[in-house]
Amino acid sequence: MATERTTYRTQLTRRLLILLAASGLQAGVWAQDLPEYRIELGGGIGMVAYEGDFNGNILKNQQPMLSIVGKYKFNPRKALAMNISYGHLKGDAKDVTTYYPENKVERDYSFKNPVVDVGMRYEYNFWPYGNGQEYRGAQRLTPYIYIGVGLTVAKAMQTEMAMNLPIGGGIKYKVGERLNAAAEWTMHFTSNDWLDGRGDPYGIKSSGIFKNTDCYSHLRLSLTYDLWAKCKTCHNDRD
Repeated sequence: MATERTTYRTQLTRRLLILLAASGLQAGVWAQDLPEYRIELGGGIGMVAYEGDFNGNILKNQQPMLSIVGKYKFNPRKALAMNISYGHLKGDAKDVTTYYPENKVERDYSFKNPVVDVGMRYEYNFWPYGNGQEYRGAQRLTPYIYIGVGLTVAKAMQTEMAMNLPIGGGIKYKVGERLNAAAEWTMHFTSNDWLDGRGDPYGIKSSGIFKNTDCYSHLRLSLTYDLWAKCKTCHNDRD
């Protein structure tokens, strides 16, 4: 009787081990079969802050900004991103604390101008980005940096257009198999000093994209969804 029980337990143990091994093998095959996606589409919400002659503090006069976001991923480290964002630039001459001998700033001047930003940028992830199943060594969480080029359109005294240089960084996290979340901060340097409706109010001539021109910063949280699975029979990043 004892021998039969021992034999039964041994057979049961073997069956459980075989079942666990088969499950692990199946999970491994499933993990290898998860596709890599080329496209991310989604949206973002955040705050935009004007930086110029009537504001020198990025924490003042922040306004809501909405964005449509799209990305093309070359591989788990590199991507080309595009966005269309809409918000307002707000400033007030009362926030100016700098004194100039020939200060001609209108102390009662304030503005809240609608602005549209259309941009394209190159993103670089510090670590390979993914859920760790479609690419060896991929991380769900990674910091990233970017630089690009954009177009700014603002409605001030008249419609103002300017090229802008977006530079920034953030952190992205793989929420699910195809869902991505990102928090980022971007500084937009523009080529126009009239986005606030006034040009060179201190008498300091603006030029180029860095000297005395209006800028704005953008803090954004975005959610995107993966689309366009990469062809499995084609060359892939695991090869």
